[in-house]
Amino acid sequence: MTFVADENVDVPIIQALRAAGHTVIHMSEVDPSVPDEIVLETANRDGALLVTGDTDFGELVFRQGKVSGGVILVRLAGLSARTKAAVVVSAITEHGQEMGGRFTVVGPGGVRIRRMTRL
Repeated sequence: MTFVADENVDVPIIQALRAAGHTVIHMSEVDPSVPDEIVLETANRDGALLVTGDTDFGELVFRQGKVSGGVILVRLAGLSARTKAAVVVSAITEHGQEMGGRFTVVGPGGVRIRRMTRL
């Protein structure tokens, strides 16, 4: 799978996704501090799922109706970076085929996947 990772995604998550055979464009390597709209446009252009820790992307896709090929919001505060990476890779391995065009939250309680319909 192909992912665009927002600059706030921990480097061990990026490394673990790459080690699992995924293509990951990490925005901090490409264009640090780029606005969220550009990050979302990059993911859309590349046909990639967006991985982020920023809840602002929920605002963009739900309230503003921005088109998205899928967003994975990582909400794993308090866990080590290594544990976060393992949880994210596991969630993608188990649910990756369901994540396209959906808003997914990966949290300590599990994975929630919902359709992106405008509120």
